[in-house]
Amino acid sequence: MCDFSSLPPQGMRPELKMTPEFHRIRRLPPYVFEEVNRIKARLRAQGVDIIDFGMGNPDMPTPKHIVDKLIETARDPKAGRYSASKGIVGLRRAMAGYYKKRFGVTLNPDTEVIATLGSKEGFANLAQALTAPGDVILCPNPAYPIHAYGFIMAGGVIRHVPAPSPEEYLSGVSAAMRHSSPAPSVLILSYPSNPTAQWVDLDFYKEAVALAKKHDLLVLSDIAYSEIYFDDNPPPSILQVDGAKDIAVEVNSLSKTYAMAGWRVGMVVGNERMCAALARVKSYLDYGAYTPIQVAAAAALNGPQDCVDEIRAMYKSRRDTLVTSMKRAGWDIPSPPASMFAWAPLPEQYKDAGSMLFAKLLIEEAGIAVAPGVAFGEYGEGYVRIGLVENEHRIRQAARNVKKFLANSEEILGRAHNTLAAQ
Repeated sequence: MCDFSSLPPQGMRPELKMTPEFHRIRRLPPYVFEEVNRIKARLRAQGVDIIDFGMGNPDMPTPKHIVDKLIETARDPKAGRYSASKGIVGLRRAMAGYYKKRFGVTLNPDTEVIATLGSKEGFANLAQALTAPGDVILCPNPAYPIHAYGFIMAGGVIRHVPAPSPEEYLSGVSAAMRHSSPAPSVLILSYPSNPTAQWVDLDFYKEAVALAKKHDLLVLSDIAYSEIYFDDNPPPSILQVDGAKDIAVEVNSLSKTYAMAGWRVGMVVGNERMCAALARVKSYLDYGAYTPIQVAAAAALNGPQDCVDEIRAMYKSRRDTLVTSMKRAGWDIPSPPASMFAWAPLPEQYKDAGSMLFAKLLIEEAGIAVAPGVAFGEYGEGYVRIGLVENEHRIRQAARNVKKFLANSEEILGRAHNTLAAQ
């Protein structure tokens, strides 16, 4: 009698049955955020109300004049045709105009501006364009995951440099240059930072440019949160530094500035050679965003900017509510100077638990989702990232839940340790 139990499922070739995981997938660790997301999905399916600070996903509407321009352009019978992979001319001119008005930086829209499908795609495809297998990349830690894994997927090797502060990061870069072989080829900067919310002044960029030129490094500067700041000093651009365009490009985005995260509109600007390399890679991979989206993005950059002020004020109000209400609840959270995040040290009662267990317990016991700091690198341990993506009423509700959560910490941790011991 034939035994069919060892045969592969119908439609699967026998030689593929035991194929190991694909090379690039093997280089990627499990997505840490997924652990919290699975718990969130399970609790929501059970009808639990989750106050979700976990993802930096703007909850306010895109300003009306931008949406109106999208609708108007989409009615054109030709609007559904392929667009341009590097961005339509009108959008690239609007991006160059934004840099001139905001930073005083002159850019050639034909050679120094590339419109991207959000800053994340721009960063990842830059990594593909710039990286040879084995190239060493200097990356801050903690950092937004694409900063490291965009290069890892491109075959690069990441040299993590601790970044508890911008100054310590640059100091660490100098040390890493002395002890890396082969010599690093790219330096990554990201201020205002996701996740730490730190930002820098122009003197920092002057030092970074001088350091990069000294060591023959290319610089990728991510300033996706440059318009979300809370005092009178807007964050600068590295391209304001004399000679920066010799070695640097900047990655920017409309996602947070205009509450357009799902529209996927970003830009890479600066060094002509790096922009050309990115344009060539993109020409093989995409035809650019839907043209009406690009036209509407140009309208956002060229149009009235009071909407940006309103969005910024909304984040500031949420920040102040978060810091004040959580302090009353017993959780001291430093007030972030910029970005849409707070980088919060674990409450004293949970310091030994670690950020992942804390995040799991917080959602299970208090109905509050946050991003564990370890998801942003080993030096993110001891912190969680809190997105300012719920309104003030929900933030105060979260603080009330946190107060109970902290008051019952001994019991909650005891149950958690018993569960872990039983596994």
